[in-house]
Amino acid sequence: MKSYSSHIPPQRTLMGPGPSDVSPRVLNAMARSTVGHLDPDFIGLMDETKELLQYAFKTENPLTMPVSAPGSAGMEAAFVNLIEPGDTVIVCINGVFGMRMRENVVRSGATAVVVEDDWGTQTDLNKLEEALKAHPEAKIVAFVHAETSTGVRNDAEKMCALARQYDCLTIVDAVTSLGGIELAVDDWQIDAIYSGSQKCLSCVPGISPVSFSDKALAVIKGRKAPVQSWFLDMNLIVGYWGQGGKRAYHHTAPVNSIYALHESLVMLHEEGLENAWQRHATVHNKLVAGLEELGIEMAVDKAYRLPQLNVVRIPEGVDDAEVRGRLLNDFNLEIGAGLGAFAGKVWRIGLMGAACTDKNVDFCLAALKTVLK
Repeated sequence: MKSYSSHIPPQRTLMGPGPSDVSPRVLNAMARSTVGHLDPDFIGLMDETKELLQYAFKTENPLTMPVSAPGSAGMEAAFVNLIEPGDTVIVCINGVFGMRMRENVVRSGATAVVVEDDWGTQTDLNKLEEALKAHPEAKIVAFVHAETSTGVRNDAEKMCALARQYDCLTIVDAVTSLGGIELAVDDWQIDAIYSGSQKCLSCVPGISPVSFSDKALAVIKGRKAPVQSWFLDMNLIVGYWGQGGKRAYHHTAPVNSIYALHESLVMLHEEGLENAWQRHATVHNKLVAGLEELGIEMAVDKAYRLPQLNVVRIPEGVDDAEVRGRLLNDFNLEIGAGLGAFAGKVWRIGLMGAACTDKNVDFCLAALKTVLK
């Protein structure tokens, strides 16, 4: 009979596209005593977590909360709550995660109008406006703020302003941007936004912060058809993730994971949001300089590349999988492979949250130098 023992994972340095290194403070928070998901102590923690998420998103939206599932569920929550069958949604695609947005539109019974740009470039605002003019029936503009597959930052502020000119709601993917680059939900008037716990927040995977504007909430409450997902129906969840007072049971929240998220948000608050953005930019610049010395080029224009997710061209004649394998096996260092159109052509080097340090940059550059020799 086969015997089993406790699993002890290796100690890795995570510098891929996510998850990122988790702070010992966050891991310790997760190990604290579990209480009931309707315990008064936990209800108080829920209220604080909402407030801290409002700080991170720079919003006062009352419907700001963590979905008890990964970022993909946050994405689905935004789409299934705002879209009804027969709607028209403009989807901006310049990487893998824009393609996933389109998939959500189609599965919600709506028509997806695609604005497509080359991988490694920003969404073209002129193309977006042309699509808005050609489809006055469009209800929503959906786009990715920080495209994890390409390392591109789309101009969320201008895209939201353009969508408003044509009376469209906006759905924004902030999975990789929250806590890493400037993001201002209220100032940019974003209607629905979702993120993930495992990127620049450096929390354990499995939680998806979301926020809905009052305008979006009115659309949700005024739906003609019920939300197709029971679990992700904001009309139901708001009864549990309300503010203060008695909560209506909806599901058993992942209590210890919420402890972890709360701790990661406390750390972000302690550092200061703008300071966190600056740290990511400063450490990114150091990485870029070091990579250039190794003869490794960035794949994205400096004007719109992400500091927290660095997409670099694999040097000519270098075996992609062999290098990543040696980094993992010899140095316990993880970097990411390319996806889709970038598969086999680029590496994705993450500098997210707790992994965004000078020490990690020095380690990564030294390991790459050794392996590439």
